Formats: sequence, structure tokens, C-alpha cells
Amino acid sequence: MNNDTPSTRRQLPDAPLLAAAAGRKASRRPVWFMRQAGRSLPEYRKIRAGIGMLDSCFDPALVAEITMQPVRRHDVDAAILFSDIVVPLKAAGIDLDIVAGTGPVVANPVRSAADVAALPTLHSEQVEPVAKAVTLLTEELGQTALIGFAGAPFTLASYLVEGGPSRNHEKTKALMRSDSATWHALLDTLADTTITFLQAQIDAGIDALQLFDSWAGALSLADYREFVLPHSTKVFDAVSAAGVPKIHFGVGTGELLGAMGEAGADVVGVDWRIPLDDAVRRVGPGKALQGNLDPAVLFAGWDAVESEVRRIAGEADRAVAAGATGHVFNLGHGVLPDTDPDVLTRVVELVHSL
Repeated sequence: MNNDTPSTRRQLPDAPLLAAAAGRKASRRPVWFMRQAGRSLPEYRKIRAGIGMLDSCFDPALVAEITMQPVRRHDVDAAILFSDIVVPLKAAGIDLDIVAGTGPVVANPVRSAADVAALPTLHSEQVEPVAKAVTLLTEELGQTALIGFAGAPFTLASYLVEGGPSRNHEKTKALMRSDSATWHALLDTLADTTITFLQAQIDAGIDALQLFDSWAGALSLADYREFVLPHSTKVFDAVSAAGVPKIHFGVGTGELLGAMGEAGADVVGVDWRIPLDDAVRRVGPGKALQGNLDPAVLFAGWDAVESEVRRIAGEADRAVAAGATGHVFNLGHGVLPDTDPDVLTRVVELVHSL
């Protein structure tokens, strides 16, 4: 593992996202979109035609091209590495696939201590294609920041235990409650996997990282604190020495924002359900906020979109006045597949004008 230090990394003194994340004054309000590199872009659908999702994620040149597409089209302030949260599991040797219309499907779900003990260890060379894509991108992005990412241990565990996406996470919660020792062993293993994956991206040159805990919103605050927070904290602690800004995001996590803020991120992502000037009170001062336009609003016509963007910017300004160190404009979740890309471009222009 290369203990990369800030002094040896790509220096982007004018990158608005990095300034906002670090509590510095940005030259303009930074904006990027989760899932900006993907299905809403016709150029993405064209280049991905006939290529499976996981195959795409292990092709460095293809990853770099897909990651660049929204930067060229929208003038966003950050590229988000094109990948998937199950990539490190696949790279380690777990038998899974991403099934169109369903999502990740795991051949042999993990539901016992023996299953956890049998999980393979991820080694950095197994995600070398991802690291190569990062290297290609840092050479092409200029002064635009590159965000790497990984799935948080809980969200990875939910896929492994359920065997695929789940609405209620009943098998996951059952394991958590019935065999806490096995549960914590599973999340500790997955934290190590996540750390290896993120460190490979850091060593290759990412400028920031985001930890996605997509399904943590299914949990109560008490369960989150007991069964999840220690493992997310372990991830953030392990990668903090690199000095890159760290973002933490989950969906439906309004009641968890304070605890998520404690895990060690510099920026806490907020979904569309919670106003930013309320979120700052939940997160507490000293961290930046990211969010939080409802992705569905992008279908409502420009007048509605503009009104919501301006409202969120006003909430963000009040949040900063109340103790948030900065604001990164984003959606409250990912870009939906049928979104008009031109609307996203107009949103970026509007945010930059505010």
C-alpha cells in the first residue's frame, strides 16, 4: 500500500469542489451529479452497446471515456469514476453478475460464519484496471476533480446476504439481530475490501472519494450506530492519511445524518427529503453538505427545475451561515435513465450563475 501524501498528489488549487469540501471559498458553487456518467447520455448508450456492465467496469479506456462524457457535455465540477459498488467483490472472486433490470445477483449468498470465513480477500492488483482508468483520467481532466468511490460495508453486505437487491432487507436484518458476531465479522471483512479498493484509487490519483451506503436508510438510528457505524468509521480512518476530501452518502438517511457525520467524512450527502438548512442541524457544524435536488423534478419542466435549484441554493446558504463549511450542489440521488441531458446542462449553468 502506498501511503500517498497530499504533497505528492495532483494539485488542483482552483477546483471548486475541493475548495468547498475543505471549507475554503470556492470560485463558483460546485456541482456534479450522482450517476452523471451513464444511462441518461446517448453517447453512453452508444459506447456501451453490447458490452456487459461489469465488463465495462474492467476496461480502463472505456471507463475513462464514460467518466469524461458528462464533463465534456455539462461542464460539471467533478468527474465521478464510472464503476459499480460490487466491482471489488467481483474482482476478489465472488460469483456475482449485474442482471439488466434487476441489479447485482450473488450466486451463493453469505448467511453463516462459514460463509464469511470463505470470503476471498481483495488484493490491489485485482483492481488494477480501475487504477489504470484513474491514471488515464488524471491525465485528461485538467483542473476538474476526479471522485473515486466504493460501496460502504453495510450496503455490500446487504447484497451478499440477500443474494441481490431487496426491498425490506429481511435476511440482512435477521443475520444482524440473530448472530451479531457473524454480522460484525462480515462487515469487518467488507470494510477491508472497501479500504483496499479505495486505496488503489487513491494511489492512482483520485482527488476525492465518496462512500455510498445506499441502503443504510433501511435501518433505525440505534441499529445503525451498533451494527454499521464502527465499520464505516474504520473505512474512513484507513484512508484519511491521503488527505483527499471524503464524502458520505446514503438514501433515506435523514434520521441517520448525525451518526453518518461522525463516521469521518468531510462532506455529508443529503437526499431530497431533508432541507439543507435542517440537515446542518442534524449533521452538526464543521462539515460541508452535498445535495439535494429531487431527480424526479428534472422531468417537471424548466420553471419548476429553476425554482427548486434556487430554493436549494438558498437553503445551502443558510446552512453555511449555520455552521456548514461549504456546499456542493448535487441531486438527492442518481440521475434517472430517462432524464433529458440538456436539462442537466442548464442546471449546471444556473448553479454556476448563483
